Parts: sequence; structure tokens; C-alpha cells
Amino acid sequence: MLTMGLIGKLRVTQRATERAMLRDQIRTDIAQRVAKLKWQKPRTDKCSVGWPPTRWTDDIRQDAGSHWRQAAQDRVLWNLQKT
Repeated sequence: MLTMGLIGKLRVTQRATERAMLRDQIRTDIAQRVAKLKWQKPRTDKCSVGWPPTRWTDDIRQDAGSHWRQAAQDRVLWNLQKT
């Protein structure tokens, strides 16, 4: 019994075999470039002057220390640090 997944795989294999027989090549590099450009925004603004923006982990690292992830694993230690 063929499932929908197997039917799809057979269709892909059939097309690939036909392309190999006809020596047809698919130009995927152009399609990939267009897809990549679609999501890229051109830089029109200048870089901001001053300090880089802070992340949410910077506040935690400042309060809990550099090993805050290990401390967060231990609930008792983490809850003691919150107070």
C-alpha cells in the first residue's frame, strides 16, 4: 500500500530520472538568490553611535553572575538569588 509520503517520493524520483535522461539541469542558484534577496533589507541607515544595545541576558548576567545558566538549573539557589 502506498502512502501519500511514498507517492510524493516516487514523483520526485520520477522527475529526477527524467531530467537525468534528458540531461536537463535546473538553475536553482537564481531561485535561491531571489529568495534570499526577498528577505534582505538594504542598509540605508547609519550605524548607531555609542554603546551597542543591551540584551536581556546582560541584566541577568550582571545580577546573577556569569554562570547564571547553571544557577538557574538549581531552583533553590535561583530563588535565593531573586530575593
